[in-house]
Amino acid sequence: MQTAASITTVAHVIQLAVGPVFLLSGIGAILAVLTSRLTRVVDRFRTLNNSKGDERTAHEKEMATLLSRARWIHWAISLCTVSALFICIVIAALFVGSEMNMDPSDAISMLFISAMVALITGLLCFLREIFLATGLIEKYEK
Repeated sequence: MQTAASITTVAHVIQLAVGPVFLLSGIGAILAVLTSRLTRVVDRFRTLNNSKGDERTAHEKEMATLLSRARWIHWAISLCTVSALFICIVIAALFVGSEMNMDPSDAISMLFISAMVALITGLLCFLREIFLATGLIEKYEK
């Protein structure tokens, strides 16, 4: 049977894990947006790739931009996913440390910093992809 102290410890660990869980749900929302954008880029590329002759030649620049956008989105998805994985490990480390009466604070700090660096880099890749997408639109406005 658990003592009141161990129940309090578990409750405290759950309180500590709430912040990273909210962060994890935010990253999930970002990943949903990124995958949606990637799907649209791939669909547009396939449409242009299936065109024939002069029509395809006319779309070569747009296809090159779409390829670049797909690469940037790929990196953004990969980095945001790595960030989410690190956050999951942080949450698990909180509970494992509590159960084993260890202090995983150094590991948790490094994992959290790594998660933030991956997320920031992923968001910068996303920003670059948006820049490419709006640049493509501006070319057609002229």
